[in-house]
Amino acid sequence: MPNDARLVLLDKDVVESLLLPDDVLEAVREAFVLHSQREGRVFPVVREPLATGGIFGIKSGDVPTQNLLGFKAAGFWPGNRALGGEPHQATIVLIDPSTGRPVCIVDGNAVTTMRTGAAGGLGLQQLARPDSSDVCVFGTGVQARVQLSFALRLMPTLEKVRYVTPTGQPDPAFEAPFSARCDIAPARDRNASVAQSDVVITATPGAAALFDLEAVQPGTHLNCVGADTKGKRELPDGLVERVRLFVDDRTQASQIGETQWAPDTPCVELGDLLTKQVQFNRGRDDITVFDMTGLALQDLTVARMLFDRACQANLGTALSWPW
Repeated sequence: MPNDARLVLLDKDVVESLLLPDDVLEAVREAFVLHSQREGRVFPVVREPLATGGIFGIKSGDVPTQNLLGFKAAGFWPGNRALGGEPHQATIVLIDPSTGRPVCIVDGNAVTTMRTGAAGGLGLQQLARPDSSDVCVFGTGVQARVQLSFALRLMPTLEKVRYVTPTGQPDPAFEAPFSARCDIAPARDRNASVAQSDVVITATPGAAALFDLEAVQPGTHLNCVGADTKGKRELPDGLVERVRLFVDDRTQASQIGETQWAPDTPCVELGDLLTKQVQFNRGRDDITVFDMTGLALQDLTVARMLFDRACQANLGTALSWPW
């Protein structure tokens, strides 16, 4: 057996130095296309509560024609806040499909954040009205920030942002990165803000419906991020059944996304729009929902991009990993 094998570690600092938005968009688009063409596979998701109060999950998949195989072990540990840490934790492992040996281990926190933001941005490009100008954002955490960042990046018509916090109080730290780009302020009334918005982004822990069914007006598009586990939801009863529904993965969305609350609702996978296997002609009054549960292929294509660039730039830590 070879005894000169190496395992490359990419820590937080290396990952963040290499993680550029346009590159992530390209990698995430590739993941959607691979999924649509069935060149990339996603395996059943593990998502389980722990006795510690955390939630642990594994998303895995492969692209046989590209020799790409791996998984992301991730979850949510709310107790981390008391320790001054990030509740979401993720680690990505790339594996040699010929031997089963690990090739690269990647700190997956920033990867998860940015690839989800990129997926949301691609969803907006495909599904929201092209003249959309008003946005309502639920949440002010890491994912809310990245979703809004990609929304503003990819849809230059967006001008007015209203955001909803649990307390209803302003969040200056959330506003600061966007204040030069748009009119941003806290929402005075969540239902009124939804009713006045062309785009609604929900990026919360998914504890309960965030607004009333009647608040959603014809022509609205909703990007839904927070429902990623059985029992989670952000949308009110009855909404999914009356919209044109789009998902990243049909099976996964029906198990852990918003679609779990109406699993028989017809839906289209976003990758099929990107590959033009499905045509979508948006009616002016259509209400559209993108139920985002996150594809393992997104983690793998982004991690591979980081691994390749780290090797080219001689970054990361290479450990001896003999057989």
